[in-house]
Parts: sequence; C-alpha cells; structure tokens
Amino acid sequence: MKLIVGLGNPGKEYERTRHNVGAIFVDYLKKKEIPQGIIATKTDTYMNDSGLSVRKMVDYYKLELDKLCVVHDDLDIPLGSYKIQKGKGPKLHNGVLSIENELSNTDFWRIRVGVDARESDNRIPGEKYVLERFSEEELKTLQGIFPQIEGEIINNLND
Repeated sequence: MKLIVGLGNPGKEYERTRHNVGAIFVDYLKKKEIPQGIIATKTDTYMNDSGLSVRKMVDYYKLELDKLCVVHDDLDIPLGSYKIQKGKGPKLHNGVLSIENELSNTDFWRIRVGVDARESDNRIPGEKYVLERFSEEELKTLQGIFPQIEGEIINNLND
C-alpha cells in the first residue's frame, strides 16, 4: 500500500491558498480513478502540526515510510514545476519538519510543488505569500502539472 498525504490548513479561509497545494492535489486525485492499494488523503491539522496527523495515519496503516508520499508547497520552486525526492529535508517548511519530528525519520517521499510566482521586484515575504489564494490562471498551471505528478507517484514510485 502507498499513502499520499496532501498538506494544508483546514477551513474555508485557507482553501485555494498556496500553502494548501498538497490538499488541492489530493482533491484532484480523488476525482480520478487511482489504483487499488493507494490511499490519497489530507491532513486534518494546521500545517505546523502536520506530523501529528501523518503519525496517526502511518500507525493506523502500519505503513513502511518508503510508501509514504507527502505533497506540499515549496517556495524554492517556481509555479509550474515540481520535484520528487526521498529523504531530503525542507529548508524552512514547518509542516514537513513536524512530520520528520513526529516520525523521528526523514526517509519518506516528498513531492515538492512549486508555488512561487512572485515578480522579482515585488517579493512579498514567503510566510505571507503562501497564505494568499491562487489566481485562476495559477490554478490552471497547477492542473497542467498534476497529471505528471500523478503519473510519477503512482507509476514510478509503486515499486
């Protein structure tokens, strides 16, 4: 079994924000027919406490950490791009740090979805920027890369 967990903050006020791109990706997956043995879900805690939610899921499913895929926003990657890495920690992502602390391990997959579309002359501070909503155009850009991410997670990491 593989567990895909989308990080984000709960509540209407955070819907469609950059920080919730992991949850947006899980919503995308739930509209698709994903293979048996793959569970896609979202955390039920605020971002900085994501580890509490992920720990419960890992324990409940008795999951090996190499079958855990955490999908989260990344300001170091431009909007429309992503990276899939295993065991590489975040630079400043408190949600992923919380997961690492709760699991006492870093050996899980991270799907780092780029959310940075700031202009070089208008660099809104990251902690404020990630709580802003995506524009419709930005959401279309995400919808364009979601199938690629899906393919890599489901097909390539299914071993």
